[in-house]
Amino acid sequence: MAKVSSKVKASAKPVARKVAPKKPSKNIVVESILSTPLAQQKVELVERKGIGHPDSISDGIAEAVSRALCKMYLERYGEILHHNTDQNEIVGGQSAPKFGGGKMLEPIYILLSGRAITQVNGERLPFSTVAITAAKEYLTRFPNLDIENDVIVDCKIGKGSFDLIKNFEALEDRCKMEGHENNCLLANDTSFGCSYAPYSETELVCLETEKYVNGAMKKKLKETGEDVKVMCSRRDKKITMTIACAMVDRYIPDADHYASVLKEMKERVLDNATKYTDYDVELDINHADNPATGNFYLTVTGLSAENGDDGSVGRGNRMNGLITPYRPMSMEASAGKNPVTHVGKMYNILANWIANDIVKKSNGNILEANVRILSQIGRHISDPETCSVQLFMAPGADFKKWQKEAYAISDEWLENIGKVTEKVVKGQVTVF
Repeated sequence: MAKVSSKVKASAKPVARKVAPKKPSKNIVVESILSTPLAQQKVELVERKGIGHPDSISDGIAEAVSRALCKMYLERYGEILHHNTDQNEIVGGQSAPKFGGGKMLEPIYILLSGRAITQVNGERLPFSTVAITAAKEYLTRFPNLDIENDVIVDCKIGKGSFDLIKNFEALEDRCKMEGHENNCLLANDTSFGCSYAPYSETELVCLETEKYVNGAMKKKLKETGEDVKVMCSRRDKKITMTIACAMVDRYIPDADHYASVLKEMKERVLDNATKYTDYDVELDINHADNPATGNFYLTVTGLSAENGDDGSVGRGNRMNGLITPYRPMSMEASAGKNPVTHVGKMYNILANWIANDIVKKSNGNILEANVRILSQIGRHISDPETCSVQLFMAPGADFKKWQKEAYAISDEWLENIGKVTEKVVKGQVTVF
């Protein structure tokens, strides 16, 4: 359970915080793994839920609300007060799409849930207004959605558990008594975060395909909506890609036009994929379509949430933007968690940065790196219970040399974990 108090003193313009010097950690373990790197295995599965998928919308809103609360707290009190807004739910609406333009029948319902500091010294804060405003602002990235008429945003964010807050304040007081007045950033949960590096070719194709469809390609094919799901399966050196893409009915007059859009989309996506892989790529788009029965993936808004598709925070992409069953993954939802002491966010991000730094600096000597970091509630976030680093070495590479380097990189990032807070608050980190 993670809903406990967390505060960090900061200026209204947050800066990276270095924690107090400490003895070299004995909890960083770097080992060499004698296993086949994923890129050399016969089978690989990867999934990416696009920004318009209901689960991704939930993640995006949760993170937007958290950043808005951080800004409010910093402007009023110069510090980020405790909050977790990682419990959003999207309840799908009802629609009647048709070629040439359909209509919404029932609005999409969005529930903002979680915990936050709602008043300070008797002053009640406008947390609900801030949260709803942030949620609606986030929804503006979906141009075919009428936010005022097709969406209901309901805020039920409340105060945290009194017992847990008191327990955590006692731990902070003990920390300060031990001489760490300005560095009592204690983990507010016992949990772990994990990540890996680098992306495989299959992962890169999956990730970049969704970004392309919802980015550069959208300028050419406005008929495509934002709800895009990409699934990739690699067998040896062939990638089979399946894309589900909601199509916007108002821009598609008939079935022939629909078919022409899918044809052009297929050509563009396959051409884009060649930037990231030399593997053969086979692509299928909207596989459930059945023209004979008039079944097409049409939407009014470009979002499946308009017609009964629900969404939840943490049910989609991991922190690196993918769902990867062949890789280390944490079930913790990073989106919406406070960016100060909630290890469910901090350690997932940090593990990713550590893994990428290790691989990048090895210049090919390390093929893959897996990083897992475990906290203990009440323990300083820069001093985890365990930081496990697993290295897949290239043939002939000097493990002892790179073991020391990986240890040093891990230790340095843990000492400077405050950089995570800085970048998250500025919106410079993507967590889904």
